[in-house]
Amino acid sequence: MTRLGHAPWSRVMTETTHPPVLSQGVDVAVTRHTLSVLVENKPGVLARVSSLFSRRGFNIHSLAVGPTENVEVSRMTIVVAVEGLPLEQVTKQLNKLINVLKIVELSPTQAVQRELLLIKLRSDSTTRPQIVSIVEMFRARIIDITPDAVTVEATGTSDKLEALIKMLEPFGVRELVQSGMVALGRGPRSITSASSRADS
Repeated sequence: MTRLGHAPWSRVMTETTHPPVLSQGVDVAVTRHTLSVLVENKPGVLARVSSLFSRRGFNIHSLAVGPTENVEVSRMTIVVAVEGLPLEQVTKQLNKLINVLKIVELSPTQAVQRELLLIKLRSDSTTRPQIVSIVEMFRARIIDITPDAVTVEATGTSDKLEALIKMLEPFGVRELVQSGMVALGRGPRSITSASSRADS
């Protein structure tokens, strides 16, 4: 069986995921939602799910996919922007896909949400102590260092990583990569406890 998620794939934009905004020139609220989607671990599932969002006019701000504790099931964490259309439209369409097993919306207050950031900065003996101080303040860490550059790793919410980037930008960003959001609901319950259509 081909693994869909051993090498986590993500498409990322840097917008924050919490407050609703208004589309330009039109008084229509844009809201963002985090969906946790369990799918069969089969080739082509990711393409079918992402194309469904595109066809329906929903904008994916972040999509991350990876394996679960069940080798036959993968989990997608999708942050989607909904403008003037109910989220129910897209969840109904997702449920029609044969490879989709379960869909749960995770609210920010009821879920643990994290993203990963790797950022490479220009650095010398003068600026390095300032960078180290900022990194420690954000509970990040330096994972690579050369005489003229440092690479920083950080995990956290979108807001935390955005704030860290703003603090580090003045030193000069050489490269930056950010994963999609991953999330789990708080508490003992698990959405994978019944991860087949027959059980759900």
